[in-house]
Amino acid sequence: MSNHIDFYFDIISPYAYIAHKKILKHKNIVFNYKPIYLGGLHKLAEIDSPAFNKYKLRNNINDCNLVSEKNNIEFKWNSNFPINSLNMMRGYISVNKNKQNDYLNCFFDAYWKDNQDLSNVENISKLLSNLKIDSEEFFKSINEQSVKDKLIKLTNDAFQKEVFGVPTFIFNNKIFWGQDRLEYALEEFNAN
Repeated sequence: MSNHIDFYFDIISPYAYIAHKKILKHKNIVFNYKPIYLGGLHKLAEIDSPAFNKYKLRNNINDCNLVSEKNNIEFKWNSNFPINSLNMMRGYISVNKNKQNDYLNCFFDAYWKDNQDLSNVENISKLLSNLKIDSEEFFKSINEQSVKDKLIKLTNDAFQKEVFGVPTFIFNNKIFWGQDRLEYALEEFNAN
């Protein structure tokens, strides 16, 4: 039996941001953060992103505003959505383990609370500076083959487990998809 809940995420997902904020309220439960590249996962699963369907996108914007307000989560739909999250997700993998939580909080907030354009290198460099992460080293590391391979492997592993979107929670080999399924994963966890 597992003593943690796996949390599959990509910074580009507003629902992953909301789920992350909800997770932070559960200090007594261990969540194993599993970064994946959502664009790659969608390609593997042959799924078109809702970001490219104006009807789904409009609903997602309304829904995220509704859910974040209901959960007292600061949220602002990013005016630059969608952007390619590849470098951000490689960045999460490449930064020192003791900086990963700060990195994730900073980049999630910058994109989904502060409406920053994270496709802009200058904006990323400022965030890295605030985190005391050397930006030159960061941009070098995200292009290292080992970092690229790790993100590919994590994404492929997620797909093999039948993860098709984020956020996804897995506990005891059960999949709970969507920020609104966190409570179900927690119930399953607490029942064991």
